[in-house]
Order: sequence, then C-alpha cells, then structure tokens
Amino acid sequence: MPERSGTVIPSSLIPSFVLYCVVSAITPGPANLCSLASAVKYGRRQALRQWRGIFIGFAVVAFASSIAVWFLGEVMNRYLRVMAWIGAGYILWLAWHILHSDSGAEAEAGTHCNFLTGLLIQLTNAKIMIFCMTALATYTLPYADSYWEVLSVAVILPFTGPVANLVWLFAGTALQRFFQNRQRAANIVMALLLMFCAISIILS
Repeated sequence: MPERSGTVIPSSLIPSFVLYCVVSAITPGPANLCSLASAVKYGRRQALRQWRGIFIGFAVVAFASSIAVWFLGEVMNRYLRVMAWIGAGYILWLAWHILHSDSGAEAEAGTHCNFLTGLLIQLTNAKIMIFCMTALATYTLPYADSYWEVLSVAVILPFTGPVANLVWLFAGTALQRFFQNRQRAANIVMALLLMFCAISIILS
C-alpha cells in the first residue's frame, strides 16, 4: 500500500489524482459545452446564473457518491482491488474516447439559461457521476479509515468540474476556436495524461 502523508490520498497518488481531476474537468462534456454555448448565446451574466446551478448540482452528486462509495466499500471490502481495476479501466476508456472524440458535436445550450437548468444538467450528467465515483473509489476509499475522510475529498470535487465550467464560460468563442484548431494535439496530450493516471492506480 502506498505511504500515507497526513492526507487521505497517499502522496504517491496525489499527482495522478490531480491530473485525473484536471483532465476530466476540462475536457468537453455536457456541463462544459453548455457553459460555453450559454455564454456565447446569452452573455456572461446569464450564463453565470446557470453556472450556480451547475456548482450545486455537482456538490449534490459528489456528496451522494461519497455515501454510496463508503457503504459499498464497507459491504464489499474484499473487492476494493477489483474496484481499483474498474476505475483504471474507466479512465483508460475515457482516454480512448478523448482520443477519438469530436469536441464540437455535443454543444447545446437549450432554450433556457438559469439556475434550475444548470442544476438539472448536473443531476442528469452521467460523466460527473462516474467521475466522482471513480475518484473516491480508487484514490480515497482504499486508504480511508472513516467516512469523514471520504467526505473530505468529496467536498473538494465540486471545485474541479465547476471551476473548469468557468474556464469554458469566460473563454467563450476563443476556447472553442482553440479546440477546433488544435483538437488532435490537445486530445492526444489529455489521453496520455489519463493513461498515466490509470497506470498509477494499477501499480499502486
């Protein structure tokens, strides 16, 4: 087992955890693309109203994930290693998906742009559900001594995805142009970083 360093996540896994959070948060997904499209279509002020719902929705999913992961770990303690492999498998799938994705195909702002639509975007967003479950189950649960340690990491997660949403929101068309013009290179780099995360989990 990796050495603990005063934090829930072992020091040897912190770089992998950070990379996983950053790459997963910044890549195109329903919330990021809605933030981009809403800013372009409705303006920054209206898009920020939607973003507040996105943040709260992410926090709700992260909290629910911490409960699910902890009780799953309590019941199936002997299968934690299997869960780590499943998490690594999902990360490798995400890397493959990024490598073969078309970033412009999913953007859709919808007919409304407010707190409620932002909340619904996250509560129905499978990407962040899997992201939270994977992050907690693979990087935290095997090394946590109590539910509060799992929860302490879950509290951090809403400051990953929603912060990336703000990047997409404020960058607007400039960020969209960046992905269109350099999409292949950006996808390769992010896929390689995710592969590093998966290897770190398997070898830990």
